[in-house]
Amino acid sequence: MSEEIKPVVTEEPADVAKVEQETPVVNYADKNLAELTELFQQLVESEDRMKRSKEADAIKSAFYKRLSKEKAEAGEDATVEEPDDNTPVEEATVPMQSGPVSPFAAIEAGFKSLYMAYKKERAEYNKQLEAERDENLTKKQAIIEELKALVENPGEMKDAFPHFRDIQNRWRETGPVPQQNFRDINDTYQLYVTKFYDLVDINRELRDLDFKKNLEAKTAYCESAEALAEEEDVVEAFKELQKLHEQWKDLGPVAKEYREEIWERFRAATSVINKRYQAHFEGLKAQQVENLAKKEALCERVEAIAAQEITSSSEWNALSKEIEKIQAEWRSIGFATRKENQKVYDRFRAACDKFFERKRASFSEFKDSMNENLAKKMAIIEEAESLKDSTDWKATSDRLIELQKQWKEIGAVPRKKSEQIWKRFRAACDAFFTARDNRPAGPGNLSGNLAAKKALIEEIKAYVPDAEKDAEARKDFEERWKAIGFVPFKEKDAIQAAYREAMEAKFPGFGQRGRREGGRREGGNGRRPLTESDRLKEQFNQLQQEIQTYENNIGFFGLSKGAEKLKAQMQERIDAAKAKLEDLKAQIRAKELEDQE
Repeated sequence: MSEEIKPVVTEEPADVAKVEQETPVVNYADKNLAELTELFQQLVESEDRMKRSKEADAIKSAFYKRLSKEKAEAGEDATVEEPDDNTPVEEATVPMQSGPVSPFAAIEAGFKSLYMAYKKERAEYNKQLEAERDENLTKKQAIIEELKALVENPGEMKDAFPHFRDIQNRWRETGPVPQQNFRDINDTYQLYVTKFYDLVDINRELRDLDFKKNLEAKTAYCESAEALAEEEDVVEAFKELQKLHEQWKDLGPVAKEYREEIWERFRAATSVINKRYQAHFEGLKAQQVENLAKKEALCERVEAIAAQEITSSSEWNALSKEIEKIQAEWRSIGFATRKENQKVYDRFRAACDKFFERKRASFSEFKDSMNENLAKKMAIIEEAESLKDSTDWKATSDRLIELQKQWKEIGAVPRKKSEQIWKRFRAACDAFFTARDNRPAGPGNLSGNLAAKKALIEEIKAYVPDAEKDAEARKDFEERWKAIGFVPFKEKDAIQAAYREAMEAKFPGFGQRGRREGGRREGGNGRRPLTESDRLKEQFNQLQQEIQTYENNIGFFGLSKGAEKLKAQMQERIDAAKAKLEDLKAQIRAKELEDQE
């Protein structure tokens, strides 16, 4: 078997380029214009900038996409003129604008200046590199002609062999040639190297020494290739293998008896690396397909969330957290296939943008609504403050209770204002009701009525019974008691019991006779005295009003901090009042049946 080396893969396959393009170190789509400009500035200042042309193009593409988007969002014409490889350097300028200068013009001009300077330097570099490779090709062609002439006319071997060594050294020192000429020039060179060894009768001692050195070198190459087969980084191992192949080609042959053996050893190691390399990219491709499916599923989840009907800030906040979790999951997934990676990212980004744009619009609308509510509550506060010093107790009480109901029905206000305006409104209401409850005794004043009834009870206790005057005194005490009016609800039962006890003590049989006769007597003023049924109904109506006030206040207390205790107390009063209301209903029904009999 010929010793000529024919590796399974002689150039980096397209898949390698794909992987390198699909796995950028930086996700440029997330960068703003200033960051992208800074990244490009760093690139053009780096020593290896000429080898980073793909990275430069990626930054440029991201910059112009971002520029177009931000110009559109600012209400400007989103059209941009992105320079490419066909744009002449002298024509790559930012167009002059009429009217006000856009803030994006300077940003675009700065970036374009950087890019075109890099492009110009890159073009010069490539031109120089191409010239050097053409020059190397000419040199190697001349070396081959020199080697061919040596093979065809070796002369004395003691002179030919040093000449051959010099040719080999100069060949290795000559740099790379154009890619399209690489295989032909190397194959031709190897042909004449082999002919030199095989067809020319050289000095055996020198030839054997050279064969020995070549065998040692190729054995070392085999060992290196076998070690690469164990490397964890498959891509890097493959690249190193290509270097070994190039070095192998530059060496001369070994003795005929070792040629097939050494080549088979090197080829076997090469095969292992090539198979691992191929399996690596097949696995990578399968993983990319799986990643694409995962990312499409995340797109569907965000799109579904972005399309939901959302009515409250708590829903917006909960769904925002859910999308943030989905975004974190997205970042944990690797790249999709090259063809679909940017498309699926754009889809995901669009869904997220749609949700957060809707959220911003909703919160803006909600803020306007809260400001309207604030204005309504300020109007209520101003009216309450204008009524706090009123002495029209009944009308003002009713109006303030109505204002409290309106306050509850109005929606939320800005958080920083909520407690402040509540305290102001509460203070105005408290000022009026405190003044009302503490005013001097008079009709309709519960505290005053309680004091009047206590004074009457003391008068009853002080009365000295007189058979001739007892009937008239008893009637006078009853009428005066009824005329006083209602007392605070929590004092009602106690004051009524004290009154009955005092009347029983002075007028035995008062309780039974009073209930029996109360509905059939007429008072001195000519009006029919209230019957027991009438009094029960009055108590029922009063108790209904008290329950309504309590229920209104318990909702009102809910707006203040630390109101739980007050709310609990108020709820106890409501429950007790409702129980008493049911008892009064039963008493009224029973009394009405008794009166019918």
